[in-house]
Amino acid sequence: MSSTVVESDKPAPAAEPPIQSFLVTFNIRRFDPEVDEEPRWVDYDVELYPTERVLDALHKIKWEQDGSLTFRRSCAHGVCGSDAMRINGRNRLACKTLIKDLDISKPIYIEALKGLPLEKDLVVDMEPFMDSYRAIQPFLISHSAAEPGKERYQSAEDRARYDDTTKCILCAACTSSCPVFWTDGQYFGPAAIVNAHRFIFDSRDDAADVRLDILNDKEGVWRCRTTFNCTEACPRGIQVTRAIAEVKQAVLRGGR
Repeated sequence: MSSTVVESDKPAPAAEPPIQSFLVTFNIRRFDPEVDEEPRWVDYDVELYPTERVLDALHKIKWEQDGSLTFRRSCAHGVCGSDAMRINGRNRLACKTLIKDLDISKPIYIEALKGLPLEKDLVVDMEPFMDSYRAIQPFLISHSAAEPGKERYQSAEDRARYDDTTKCILCAACTSSCPVFWTDGQYFGPAAIVNAHRFIFDSRDDAADVRLDILNDKEGVWRCRTTFNCTEACPRGIQVTRAIAEVKQAVLRGGR
């Protein structure tokens, strides 16, 4: 039995050109407290593809060039917030910053977050930041017992009131971008206020007045100078400055 071959007039699709890699220079501010009196800048050249991330570059440097390079990272997907650092002078997550979004014709400068004690290389002491977070009591406080086996129901409208501030991942990018925080380590900082906002405006919570009283302090919301650095730095897109303004208004009203 013969078979018929049908030839198509369509040309075969052209093969896509391979993605080109580039040699990228990273200038990293290094500091080893055991040998360094002051931080120092060290250059590294790394072969990278445009779709790779700054975190990938740091991995290559640590695994292939200098195993002493120290930085934090965990999930590598923008959820844990542990790899926040300054990249070309801006607070960003290394795992969310793509090489193609940076100007690789110049060295890429990487350093630790400002305003927090430097421990080693890109690692800072997060305890002052976490102290402020814990101080605003970031948990639901209700004086009425929930019915056994029942959830504390909330309308979609009430939930939407504080939806934005539930997105915080405690990366400290907003707080460490704040000029007030740089000069006044006692300031609660944007992240603590954002997390207070999340519970102040939660209709199920009964401790809004307590948190507002905590933040109605010389180191509380009134230290904010509305520079919007915090909003620009947030990797989750939280409207941080707006949340701080809403807490200020709640303080002036005497409640939510």
